[in-house]
Amino acid sequence: MNEQHLSRFRGWLRWESWMPGWVWGVLALGAAASGLALARLPLLWAGIGLLVAILLIATLIDPLVGLGVVLVLGPTKPLTDYFVPELPLDLGQIALIITLGAWFLHAARQHRIAIPSSPLTASLFVFIGAASLSLLNALSLGFALKELIKWGQLVLVMWLVIDLAGRERWPTIIGIVLGAAAVQALIGIWQFGLRGEGPEHFLILGDRFYRAYGTFEQPNPYGGFIGLTLPLALGLTLGALSRWARPLREAWQARSPDFWQPARALFNRGLAPLMSLALLSGLLLAALLMSWSRGAWLGFGAAGLVMLLAWPRRAWVGTALVIGALLLGIAAFQMNLLPPAIAARLTGFTAFTQTFDVRGVDINSANYAVIERLAHWQAAQEMARYHPFLGVGLGNYEPVYPAYALLNWPQPLGHAHNIYLNLLAETGIIGLAAYLWLWASVFWQTWRLTRRAAGDWQRGLSIGLLGCWAHLSVHQLVDKLYVANLHLHLGALLGVLSVLIALTITGSTGNTKEAS
Repeated sequence: MNEQHLSRFRGWLRWESWMPGWVWGVLALGAAASGLALARLPLLWAGIGLLVAILLIATLIDPLVGLGVVLVLGPTKPLTDYFVPELPLDLGQIALIITLGAWFLHAARQHRIAIPSSPLTASLFVFIGAASLSLLNALSLGFALKELIKWGQLVLVMWLVIDLAGRERWPTIIGIVLGAAAVQALIGIWQFGLRGEGPEHFLILGDRFYRAYGTFEQPNPYGGFIGLTLPLALGLTLGALSRWARPLREAWQARSPDFWQPARALFNRGLAPLMSLALLSGLLLAALLMSWSRGAWLGFGAAGLVMLLAWPRRAWVGTALVIGALLLGIAAFQMNLLPPAIAARLTGFTAFTQTFDVRGVDINSANYAVIERLAHWQAAQEMARYHPFLGVGLGNYEPVYPAYALLNWPQPLGHAHNIYLNLLAETGIIGLAAYLWLWASVFWQTWRLTRRAAGDWQRGLSIGLLGCWAHLSVHQLVDKLYVANLHLHLGALLGVLSVLIALTITGSTGNTKEAS
């Protein structure tokens, strides 16, 4: 434990500096009552209760622990909603409230409330403000406020990461995100081929396997989550590769008479991180394929191309790599080198996107999923046609859908399965323009970071983040990924981006402005 953590812990032990004695008395009585209750519970539940108590105390000492719990439990929202629908909030949201409360206590103890500085804050608030204008047309304010809260939470998590990460702890945030993804990947692999049973409509590959869906209860958002984190792992793998290769290059350039020096350089300290990250990347890639999500595959393809473009320092080299990768992909598809099942999956998607007016299309089991999406796209277009500037209200796609539904598609499904059409329908041209400006600014800031970052890890991470944004942008052409608490992960990643920008460009993460 370093001196910074020791001083923080000692500060919390000095209870008089932040909490009156009567509060500690209440906590002591609560701890005693909890101990008696745990003693009467079965061993499993007692263990769970003890773990919750430990995590709660650890979060009060360091809110970064709570943030880790939030990011791990966030994706379990669909599972919680299914098995415990009586809960007013899912586990991730409960953990978020506790974590934000602990963060506020820390700020109060220091006698200040500060807004961490980020180059992304202004663009985020421009979008939130533009989306708020659409409430003038909202049929349901409840649905609208639910979506606004999501974006507010995204901003708060971004600020939380900036405040807690500093110069040294941002790798911990990335480790938590990748750890949560690894857990989901293992669950998905188990569901795919090891469990031996699952939902009948998830059967694939001759009814021998099941689509992976993790705790998301649906393969597409699961694939979106895995696809959002896979570029991070790949980017860090590139950084680890550069670090591992440096001693090898130095040994080769030294032209030492010692024959074994280059061989010994192969096993330098960078080998273990490289192998670990490569293994994690392979695990996530397998889970992505097992999700059988065409949107996730498409998003990953876009992420790979963008990362290839950004990897070389020279733009022409990156452009050549992208062109080469595209030509190889087209050749593999044309020469039937792709596995038949994957080729059929991709071909089945492209065949029906050529038909937009689905009212005259015959529906069958082969085209149902694609035609269903196209039907919702048409409904979103109709909403935008009647409400072009402000839309029907943020989050109000579902409440107003019956008025715009096509004959064979009465179920709203919650969103239009295309974030851009969905926002055009809900927030109009104004909201969509603000959203596009937001992500254009994120892309630009990240691209600049890939050009300026000097360290192997920072540059690899910046390339990985660029791949994340590419996946998100392209996958959402056929889906909406602001579900199942994924906005919390996005907030954490935007926070890490802000920290890296401060470290690389300004050389400081301490710029804050006081808020009254």
